[in-house]
Amino acid sequence: MKLLLTRHGQTDWNIAGRYQGQSDVPLNQTGQTQAAQIAKRLSTETIHAIYTSDLSRAANTAQAIVDFHQLEIKKDSRLRELSFGDWEGMTYKEMSAHSPDLFSKWMTDSMNISTPNGETLTQLAARVKSAFDQIKDDHKDQTVLVVSHSGALQSLLAVTLGVDLNRYWQFRVSQASLSELIVQEDAVTLNLLNDVSHFQAT
Repeated sequence: MKLLLTRHGQTDWNIAGRYQGQSDVPLNQTGQTQAAQIAKRLSTETIHAIYTSDLSRAANTAQAIVDFHQLEIKKDSRLRELSFGDWEGMTYKEMSAHSPDLFSKWMTDSMNISTPNGETLTQLAARVKSAFDQIKDDHKDQTVLVVSHSGALQSLLAVTLGVDLNRYWQFRVSQASLSELIVQEDAVTLNLLNDVSHFQAT
């Protein structure tokens, strides 16, 4: 299976540095333009299935892409971003000021410690891998596109490539970028990571 990965386009919260998590923040004008550009990039690609997070910023990015293909978007809540719980909508500084001790522990061990009413990184990785495993089973020898979020895609890359989950942040996944994995029965190869060359032509 060829697995294509893209992150949703820009939102106003991205610009403001606010943690979006599972809050349903829409694409802004720049994000809509980015979605159109990645859609054009993929317009000649043979794609057999498109999966997306059910949050609108991802789903609307996927919709721009699917307009070039005779496919139905498959929304899957397992592809949502990490839930930041009560801290969603806050900036880094606001989160730190809200609960300094918890924030420090969370920054040190986000695999096992969550924000208030949020998720741990381990929980995120488990649900993203569950979605990946199902896609792998259902689409052998096909090309599949997944439209999701930075944390979810970073976790997916770490889990599938055998990288320590604590190092997931080392994968940069820019808005409306393109990454590509070749998924075999017992191995995964990274062919492309965070390509944004389609933004050069407007």
